[in-house]
Amino acid sequence: MKSHIILGVFISILLGCTSEETKPEIMLYPETRMDETVDTYFDREVRDPYRWLEDDLSKETEAWVEAQNELTFSYLDKIPYRDQLKKRLTEIWDYEKVGAPFTRGNYTYFYKNDGLQNQSVLYRYKNDETKANASVFLDPNAFSEDSSISLSAISFSKDGEKLGYAISEGGSDWRKVIVMDTETLEQDKDTVSNLKFSNISWYKSEGFYYSKYDEPEGSKLSAKTDQHKLYYHKLGTSQKEDKVIYGERPEEKHRYLSSDVTEDYRFLVISARNISSTNKLLIKDLTQENSDLVSLVDNYESRTSLLSNQDNKLFFVTNMDALNKRVVQVDAANPSSENWEDFIPETEHVLSASTAGGHFFANYMVDAVSQVKQYDEEGNLVREVDLPGIGSARGFSAREEDNVLYYYFTNYITPTSNYKYDIESGTTELYNQPEIDFDSAEYESKQVFYASKDDTKIPMIITHKKGVELNGNNPTMLYGYGGFNVSLTPGFSTANVTWLENGGVYAVANLRGGGEYGEAWHDAGTKLQKQNVFDDFIAAAEYLIEQNYTSSEKLAIRGGSNGGLLVGACMTQRPDLFQVALPAVGVLDMLRYHTFTSGAGWAYDYGTSEDSPEMFEYLLNYSPLHNIKEDVEYPATLVTTGDHDDRVVPAHSFKFAAELQSKQTGVNPALIRIETDAGHGAGKPTSKIIEEYADMFAFTFYNMGIEKLE
Repeated sequence: MKSHIILGVFISILLGCTSEETKPEIMLYPETRMDETVDTYFDREVRDPYRWLEDDLSKETEAWVEAQNELTFSYLDKIPYRDQLKKRLTEIWDYEKVGAPFTRGNYTYFYKNDGLQNQSVLYRYKNDETKANASVFLDPNAFSEDSSISLSAISFSKDGEKLGYAISEGGSDWRKVIVMDTETLEQDKDTVSNLKFSNISWYKSEGFYYSKYDEPEGSKLSAKTDQHKLYYHKLGTSQKEDKVIYGERPEEKHRYLSSDVTEDYRFLVISARNISSTNKLLIKDLTQENSDLVSLVDNYESRTSLLSNQDNKLFFVTNMDALNKRVVQVDAANPSSENWEDFIPETEHVLSASTAGGHFFANYMVDAVSQVKQYDEEGNLVREVDLPGIGSARGFSAREEDNVLYYYFTNYITPTSNYKYDIESGTTELYNQPEIDFDSAEYESKQVFYASKDDTKIPMIITHKKGVELNGNNPTMLYGYGGFNVSLTPGFSTANVTWLENGGVYAVANLRGGGEYGEAWHDAGTKLQKQNVFDDFIAAAEYLIEQNYTSSEKLAIRGGSNGGLLVGACMTQRPDLFQVALPAVGVLDMLRYHTFTSGAGWAYDYGTSEDSPEMFEYLLNYSPLHNIKEDVEYPATLVTTGDHDDRVVPAHSFKFAAELQSKQTGVNPALIRIETDAGHGAGKPTSKIIEEYADMFAFTFYNMGIEKLE
């Protein structure tokens, strides 16, 4: 059996030493025990020697994490410009960030971060005053000394008298909801615990609906959760008295339940899902005591969500019989789908819909950039909204009685700014523009279309300094996701400024599996067509090399979560194509992903190893963990994860790093960086974000052989 202690040789030049007498440094990876675990899938045996790393409660796992971090940070400490990157990132990040205002009851609220605060602070001022009179209403930085407890969601009762706010500890998806009286600022005794993937839907100021799983057996961070239930909490009562509204039948489990109460409190709408992409839909008349739940959609063949209502008329956005989505209307007396009528019909572009001030806003994606149209309450086109430029616009949402709304606009070279929009006249004015140390005029972004392996045209946006020389020698970061109907639209990244400043090229490919061109585009990257996603990404890399933006020696790939799977699959399929791989919080064990936390809900995109022999073989053939081979030099790899990630459990990254370290050939490092008291990414403190980007960029530049930064 191969030794569990792996030696990696690093040529002295990579360490910045040119002396001929200096011997190559020997990297000693931490010992990782291999056991004899074997699983059988359809009569085929598959070894899983690092199964023990799945136990997040184990002292042995804890010791392994400590040893890996010690090695990784000792390596990063030797990079001469790591501190320079951290200093510059800190400088760039230090600007005031102000969110759009919103009114609840007697007050107007907004979020603000002074610059380097770990968590943004919620401020407010009285409606008859101005922003200059604003004071702190809720400061998440005071929740804990190390800012590991974050504010994950807020929900006000319609009259603004009560606030329910959810907190996350250590980045976990598990939440605790605390209720506050907004006048006295005192916390009520109504603390509701153990929520996960739940919104807070108020019914007047009397109580709220929320979703909660049955308590899992074993570790809350990794144990499977598969029975979600919708509860109603009446203020002033114990959580133990909360009534189950839906989901208590064991024969009909739902992994995800969410609820919406219409603004007039007439209806409760419940969405029930077993996978991430489709849902059943039910409605309850709240004006009638003990009314029954009525089914609107009784299958999992489409995705539908409540938009708004006008008395008994309900409006939904759906992809039923409309792969690019449409808005439909129906009378609540006969709400089943056969009675739906088009309100905003499907077009050739993917639709996202919202409401504000009695109007409807259709936000279309046209080759991954925004086009927004406004409709009146009868469904007539009012106007196309004049946006500030080509990029991403979001936030066209407000209450029925509002006459203005605030939206955000951004692209890869335009910092996110807030705009105030008059709903009646259609006039737009700049509300807030950040003062960031970045000159957009020095950079350019352009969209290209390239051919994938099967000749499908894939869009990609490439950003860099103006006048960059296409000499095949530019450090290039290729980013992608390609899954779960998620669309990568243009957006400014403060962190990426440091990459661009140092001559870097930043490219984002809109791969199949995403939602940029509707459900057909999504489906083309799922299950037995998942390889399309990897082919699209590989083709993007080849395009960047063919067009002389970069070379394999100066090309890095990055992605997180499903994007971490993307990086893992591509680096194992084409290790020759990339110099650096950065898989973050990745889904890397495709045979067992569905056995952890909410992983089974991803089956629409992936399929599972238990579905059929064909699906098992397909997953096995691309699963990053299972496709690391002996005697192959893989790209320099920095795996990143968080010890409290209970969405994509860190065991994926642990096992992948251990396997990579055991088989890596050549001088490229195979390291893992494990953030403590951090989860999948949400709520991560600013300080930790800056440190992680500094480490990631330093590792990337360093392994591209770049000795000095600009």
